[in-house]
Amino acid sequence: MKIFIFSLLFVTSGAIAQSIVLDQQQLLDDVRILASTDFGGRATGTGGNHKARTYLRKRFEAVGIKAFPSGYEQAFTFTRRFWRTTENGVNLMGYIPGTRSPKSYLVISAHYDHLGSRKGKLYPGADDNASGVAVMLAAAAWFKPHPPAHSILFVTFDAEELGMKGSRYFVSALPVPKEQVVMNLNLDMVSRNDKNEIYVAGISKRSDFKPLVQQAAARSTVAVRYGHDSFFAHGDNWTDSSDQAPFNDEDIPFLMFGVEDHADYHQPSDTFEHIQQDFFAKTAHLIVDTATVLDQHLDEVKAKRSWW
Repeated sequence: MKIFIFSLLFVTSGAIAQSIVLDQQQLLDDVRILASTDFGGRATGTGGNHKARTYLRKRFEAVGIKAFPSGYEQAFTFTRRFWRTTENGVNLMGYIPGTRSPKSYLVISAHYDHLGSRKGKLYPGADDNASGVAVMLAAAAWFKPHPPAHSILFVTFDAEELGMKGSRYFVSALPVPKEQVVMNLNLDMVSRNDKNEIYVAGISKRSDFKPLVQQAAARSTVAVRYGHDSFFAHGDNWTDSSDQAPFNDEDIPFLMFGVEDHADYHQPSDTFEHIQQDFFAKTAHLIVDTATVLDQHLDEVKAKRSWW
């Protein structure tokens, strides 16, 4: 098994420096498996979606993510507007408790559903969004033996492709009191970009997040860009484009990591073979590093949220 190691140091207040170590092989395996033909494109309500959920539940258990008393699964129903049919979806969620402030939560999220099969063609959804799920699991695998100061709630949403149905339900039926949810870090398409760039949306609304992101960005060789999150985005505003939207609607601050659309976006060609493995590994490291910085400063985020 290969281990992806960076000689990167970060220093927490009053703590010794640590280097973040991620398992690159597991990161890639999670994407490869979720995007395989066996999972049928993971469309909500299909056998492939159920198979993906079973796989992810086992990964939650293997990593050591704790289940809430209700279990890992959060079932919900929704109505598809044009078909006027009631359908079922299932989110998966769990947490790693904080050592200092266990009742303050950072939510790290990524949707696991995709488009399934259409007109006989499979849409594997490797970048969208097996990649985000894999990084979320990598973050959990890092924090489990390196407990965060604040609790981290890990959630994989269903039915994002059908209008963020899973995340909308989650925000309406949180497993913890809403006032304990300090912010959301959402991951959607993070494994390929020809310009070695990844965007962070959410800074325009909360400029105090920028120096926090910059701490991790300064330690990465991936170019971190800001934008896609304001009125001036001229039709390319990502605020409502993924699962951070329901959090934002409830005035819960968010950051969203994602690459700009590429030629394989929502195409059958969004396969594991097109993942840019070096970029993906570096981006995963950047995101986990960012999560550690956010954990260090979550009390400040919470105080600023109360002020707003």
